[in-house]
Amino acid sequence: MPELPAARRPSGELEAQVLAALWAADRPLTPQDVQVALGAELARTTIATILARLHDKGTVERTRVGRAYAYTPTVQDPAGLAARRMRTELDREQDRSTVLARFVSDLSDDDEQLLRELLGEADGSGGRR
Repeated sequence: MPELPAARRPSGELEAQVLAALWAADRPLTPQDVQVALGAELARTTIATILARLHDKGTVERTRVGRAYAYTPTVQDPAGLAARRMRTELDREQDRSTVLARFVSDLSDDDEQLLRELLGEADGSGGRR
C-alpha cells in the first residue's frame, strides 16, 4: 500500500519557529545555528530558504559571517511582527481611509476602546479628541 504524504504545516508555521529561535538567541544565528536551536529534522537548506524569505520581507537582517550569513530579527516579538504585517497591508492600499474605517468597524467594543486609549496616549490628550 502506498504511503500517504505527510500533512502540510499551516502557513507561516516554520517562519514562526525560526523567528522564535532568533528571538530566544543572544546573538545573530546562522542557518545551522537555527537548525540546532530548533532541534527539528529540517534541512539546513530549508531553514536558509526561510531566513532568506524573512530577509526579503524585512523581518530579519543579515550580516556576512565567513561564507554564510548570520540573522537577527528586526522585530522584537510576535506583537511587533503582527504590527509590521498590519502596516504592510495598509501600505498596499491606495485608499487608506477606507481600509482603516473598515478595520475599526470590525473591532470589538473592548478593542475599540483600547485603540482610543492608545491613540489618546500617542497624541498626549489622554484620550480626549
